Amino acid sequence: MPRSRQLLQLRWGDMDAYRHVNNVEVLRLLEEARVRAFGVAGGDGSRSLLATGTVVARHEVDYLLPLDYRTEPVAVDLWVGRVGGASFEVRCEVREPGPADGDGGDARGGGGGERTYVRASTTCVAYDFGAGRPRRLSGEERARLAGLADGPAQG
Repeated sequence: MPRSRQLLQLRWGDMDAYRHVNNVEVLRLLEEARVRAFGVAGGDGSRSLLATGTVVARHEVDYLLPLDYRTEPVAVDLWVGRVGGASFEVRCEVREPGPADGDGGDARGGGGGERTYVRASTTCVAYDFGAGRPRRLSGEERARLAGLADGPAQG
């Protein structure tokens, strides 16, 4: 399964009055994971997906367990789901670090596998900043997205 795993440090300031990582800071973690996964040039010499122009159109977040502050990093697994003409879906899970190749057991941390704190989906849109409007995904971008797809890329 071609997923990208980013290990990210929490910050003391990410914690809120309820002593867990605030929901806004969870979105920051998801953003950091996307930037790390898409902000680098492809192994085939293709440009960074961020350099070609993308914007976030939608977030959908399920908070499964409270994520408490700790000094050890959390793992953010991300992969590409649906790919359309001008948009694509980035799926994410914020988890305890561990092997990325298992199903992680129960979504709420049971079954002896990794604990999953958050499941999220972000819709990104290819964007032409000069024209100020969405644009179609290029063949090069589709190839990069297919490399992170959890199954065959569609579109």
